[in-house]
Amino acid sequence: MKSYYTEIRQKIFQKGGYFCSHYFKNMQNKGLEAIAIEWFEGFNTKNLEQLLALYDEHAEHFSPKLKIRQPETHGMVRGKAALRAWWGDAFDRLPTLQYIPTSYTANNERVFMEYIRRVAGEPDMLIAEVLEIKDGKIVASRVYHG
Repeated sequence: MKSYYTEIRQKIFQKGGYFCSHYFKNMQNKGLEAIAIEWFEGFNTKNLEQLLALYDEHAEHFSPKLKIRQPETHGMVRGKAALRAWWGDAFDRLPTLQYIPTSYTANNERVFMEYIRRVAGEPDMLIAEVLEIKDGKIVASRVYHG
């Protein structure tokens, strides 16, 4: 029988990412770990339904890219309809967009993720993102990059 971490490692490698076992071993909540893995899977397969199922109906999302593309939002969107529009547009505009996870860490309320944003024809970008979780759903997410 495979260990839990072996299964996680295989899922990440299948998606083109790296496995950092010391981060996983320090995670206190396997539920949050599963949300992070499901998040990357939904994003990288461009499965909006899978991705949105992880979010609370009134979730907030902040991103510097959002602030640039839609200045009127000041970088913040609220609710699943706005998330659907934002990510749907990104998936349409950037068909090669992939997030390659490099590390995760979590406590009982949030997951901190680091990943590489990869788009054909653009330089790779290092990203940090925080997912705030309440009752098993993402209620807020914040993206940070230079």
